[in-house]
Amino acid sequence: MSNPIPNALGRVPAAPLPPVAAVPPGKPAAKRIVELDVLRGFALCGILLVNIPPMMHMDRTVDYQVLPVPHVFDMFVQQRFFPIFSLLFGMGFGLFLASAGQRSAHPLVVFLRRLVVLAGLGIVHQFLQPGEALLPYAILGLVVLLPMSFLPWWANLPIGAALIAASTTFASGGISLVPGMMLTGFALAQSGLPATLHRRAGQIAIVFAAAVVASAGFLVLQEQDPLNAGFTHSSAAAGLFMAIAYATGLLLLMRTPARSALSAVFEPPGRMALTNYVTATLLVLLLGPLVGLWESAEWGALIPLAAGILVVQVVWSRLWLAHFRYGPLEWVWRCATWWSIVPNRRVTA
Repeated sequence: MSNPIPNALGRVPAAPLPPVAAVPPGKPAAKRIVELDVLRGFALCGILLVNIPPMMHMDRTVDYQVLPVPHVFDMFVQQRFFPIFSLLFGMGFGLFLASAGQRSAHPLVVFLRRLVVLAGLGIVHQFLQPGEALLPYAILGLVVLLPMSFLPWWANLPIGAALIAASTTFASGGISLVPGMMLTGFALAQSGLPATLHRRAGQIAIVFAAAVVASAGFLVLQEQDPLNAGFTHSSAAAGLFMAIAYATGLLLLMRTPARSALSAVFEPPGRMALTNYVTATLLVLLLGPLVGLWESAEWGALIPLAAGILVVQVVWSRLWLAHFRYGPLEWVWRCATWWSIVPNRRVTA
C-alpha cells in the first residue's frame, strides 16, 4: 500500500525534530478524511438502535417467539454496526499516533495519556450505561494497540484478521470481536489506506460484492435459530460480513451524487462521535421511560425515539461545528491528551 504512516516508535529523522510548539496541539496535522467521519456517523445510528433495548430492559420475545421488530433488528442491526465502530476506533488511534509522532518527541506517552483519559470517561459512562464501549476500547487500546504499535502494518494486519476469525469461529463474535477489529483498523491506518480510499473504488466494489454474497449465506443460517441470534457462529459471521457490506456500500455511495447528502447527514455527528455517543445515553435514559419503553415490549415506540434523537444530533452537531472545531467532549479529550488548552472556537474573518 502507498504512503505508509510512520509507526508508533515515532522515529526521529536525521535532523532534530522541531519543538512541539511549532505544530500546536490544537492545529490539525492533516485534513480530515470525510469518508471516515461519514462512516462513523452512520455507525452511531445503528449503535443507538442496538443500545436502547438493553438500556430500557425491553422484552424481545413473547411465548418463545421473537417479536417482529427485534427480529428485523437481529437480521439487519445487531452485531452489524459495532464492528464498524470498533474498526474506526482502531483506525482513529492509528491516525492519532502517527500525528503525535510528528508533534511530539514522545508520541507513545501522548497516546497513553489519551487512552487513560478515555478510560476515565468510560468509567463514568458505565454508571449510566453498563456495557458501554468506551472503557473496553480504552483497555484494549492499552493492552493490544499500545504494545502492537511497535510492529509494522504488515504484521499487525494478519494478526488482527486472525483475531477476528478466532472470535467468529470460537466465541460467536460479541465483545470478543473488538480486539481484532481495533487492531485491523489500527494496521490499516499504519498502512496509509484511509488517505487513499478515494482511489480504491474497484477494490472496494469487489469487497462489497463478496461481503453481500457471504452475508446472504450466513443470514440464511442465522435464521435457522432466530431465538439465539447473537449467540451463534452463523449470526456472528452474518454480522461481520454485513458490517463490511454496509461500510463498503456506503463508501461506494460516497462516489456518487449522493455524496453531498450523505455528508450533510452523517459527517457532522461523525465528527462529534464521542459527544453524541454519550449524550445519546442521557437522552435515552431521560426520554425512554416517558414514551413507555421501560421494561416493555413497545418496540413501535423505539423507532421514532431513535429517529428523533438522531435528528437532534445531526442538527446540533452542524450548528456546533459551525462555531467550533471540536465537539465538547472531543475538545476536553484533546486538551487532556495534550495537557494544554487547545483553541476550539473557529476564527472568522
